[in-house]
Amino acid sequence: MSSAAARHILVETQEKCEDLKRQIEGGADFAELAQQHSKCPSGRQGGDLGTFSPGQMVKEFDEVVFSAEVGRVQGPVQTQFGYHLIEITQRTE
Repeated sequence: MSSAAARHILVETQEKCEDLKRQIEGGADFAELAQQHSKCPSGRQGGDLGTFSPGQMVKEFDEVVFSAEVGRVQGPVQTQFGYHLIEITQRTE
């Protein structure tokens, strides 16, 4: 069965999400930004969500994690919780 590991940053606005993505692409540390800005409790662990299988996360999140390039920051991805930046750290088919 497929599984993936990912980390994310959850914020309230698309603008904030895009700003953080620019900072990461400019060399800022993903985990540090997650600790400073993420509204998700996972922010305390640098945004780390651990390993999960398809269907365990909300649909929009799942679709990105199980299709996008591993190791590259994806987003903004809008869900019912807000806007996410997602980095897939590993995935097995």
